[in-house]
Amino acid sequence: MRNALVCAVLVALSANSMAQGIPPAQVDVRFDHPEKFRDASLDSPGYERGADEYVMKTLTQYLQKLGQRYLQPDQQLVIDIRDIDLAGRFEPWHRQAYEVRFMREITWPTIELSYTLRQPGKPDQQAQERVSDKMYLSRPGRAARSSDRLYAEKAMLDDWFRQRFAVHAS
Repeated sequence: MRNALVCAVLVALSANSMAQGIPPAQVDVRFDHPEKFRDASLDSPGYERGADEYVMKTLTQYLQKLGQRYLQPDQQLVIDIRDIDLAGRFEPWHRQAYEVRFMREITWPTIELSYTLRQPGKPDQQAQERVSDKMYLSRPGRAARSSDRLYAEKAMLDDWFRQRFAVHAS
């Protein structure tokens, strides 16, 4: 019931913003030389560098979803992803599990990025960051979402996005 009420309020606010001519929040995600990324491929096990389309598309869609959730209607966020190191590692010496990513305490996800946040009447906010989650194996709810191949990266980006861009009531 509460979720339905929250959704109804958000839809009403969004419709009100559109009726007033305020552009919706926008997130533009760009990948800087994805072929050189450290470890951003779920399709090719081993030690090949680069990012595959699935990873880039999924992370782009997820960041855009976070923008709709946390940004104000007239804000524009441009994120340049410079490197990705996904959680876990392929361990090709496991003959029966060559295509399995083994999650270990030392294989946490990391994404290097820079961003520019634009909003009318304010100077652009820019930063470069290395986003990582060394405690990714200890996250509550991890087992419930284990079928999501990018669960650790999404949870990490959710925390980062909320800390940087969510409007906090004083």
